[in-house]
Formats: sequence, structure tokens, C-alpha cells
Amino acid sequence: MSTTRGRIDKRQAILDGAFTVFARHGYAQAGVEDVAREAGVAKPTVYNHMTDKATLFRHAMRAAAMDALDQRVAALAPLADPGDDLPATLEDVALTLLRLHTDSRYCALRSLLYSEITHFPDILDIVKEFGLDRVNQALADRLARLALAGRLRTTDPDLAAEQFMALVLGPLEARSQMGTRQLEEAELAGIARAAVETFARAWIVS
Repeated sequence: MSTTRGRIDKRQAILDGAFTVFARHGYAQAGVEDVAREAGVAKPTVYNHMTDKATLFRHAMRAAAMDALDQRVAALAPLADPGDDLPATLEDVALTLLRLHTDSRYCALRSLLYSEITHFPDILDIVKEFGLDRVNQALADRLARLALAGRLRTTDPDLAAEQFMALVLGPLEARSQMGTRQLEEAELAGIARAAVETFARAWIVS
């Protein structure tokens, strides 16, 4: 058991280290030696887990996308028991999603996707597999439960989820200049508040 656990831990360290190095230097300039150093393992250990640099890159991107998905689904947890003030809970969820969408790791994931997609067209499918469609599905499930409880007026939770995410994330591209400008917390809070105000008028039962 300890041997298996150690192998899993080393693999995770390699993937985390690889993503950090690829984000810092780009694929072409990143070296396996740099990844080994960042991960705190020997270079042969990297090759024991990943056959080559291209495979390492694909797995690092997949792991980063999976982590981003897990964080976003976790951000929806308050909707399982939103309390009496549903708009306030939705606003908290929206703000958390905005913070996640603008954090340095997610921006690095997007940047690597855009810069390397011509060399690795398959990474678009890798990232989309764990992308916003999955978040929308998880959100739709929570909104469906709220509708059944009489708190949302919708027979189409998928549409409601899609519109909520559009209202929350839509302004970011222009405001952040496609991820090149860091938004202040107050600006993120303002986006979250405006999104929920609009969503509430369409969907929330008064």
C-alpha cells in the first residue's frame, strides 16, 4: 500500500511540477530536467511515469483541467442548502467562480491552451472534457432541485444554468482584456452582484 501511495504522490508531484514549468517557459523551452527539479524527483523518475515530453504535457494539462473542474463544482456546494436568502447565496457562488476563473493557475491553463493548440490540437478535447460544460451540468442539477422546492420558476434548469454562467463569466473577457488584466476584488464582486440581480428577475420566485 505504501509503495502504491508513494508512486501516486510522485506522479502528482511530477504533473504539478510539469504544469508549473510549462506555464513558466512554454512547451518548447521547458525541459524534462526542469520538471524533475520542480517536482523534486530524479529525471529518470519522470520518464518512468511519462514516456516523453509530449505525453507529460498532455497529462499535465489534463490534470490541471480536472483540478479546475473539481474546484468549480465544489464552489456550487452552498446551493444544496442556500438558506432563506437565495440571491445572497447565488452571489457568493458567483464571486467564488469569478475568483477561480481569474486565478493564476487557470489563466496559465488557458494561455497554454491558446499557445500550444496548433501543435497539440487534441488538448482542446482534453480541456473541454473537464470544462465549463461539466460545470453547467452540475449547476443545472442544483437549480433543478431548487425549482422542485419552489424557489425557482423554471422547467428548464439547463437553460437557467447556462444563463447564470453567461451572466457571471460573460463580462470577464472584456473586463480582463482576455485574461491579461487582473481584476480587483471589488470589480469581481460588482460583476457577481449584477449577474445575480439579472438572474433573479428572470428565475427566482419572489
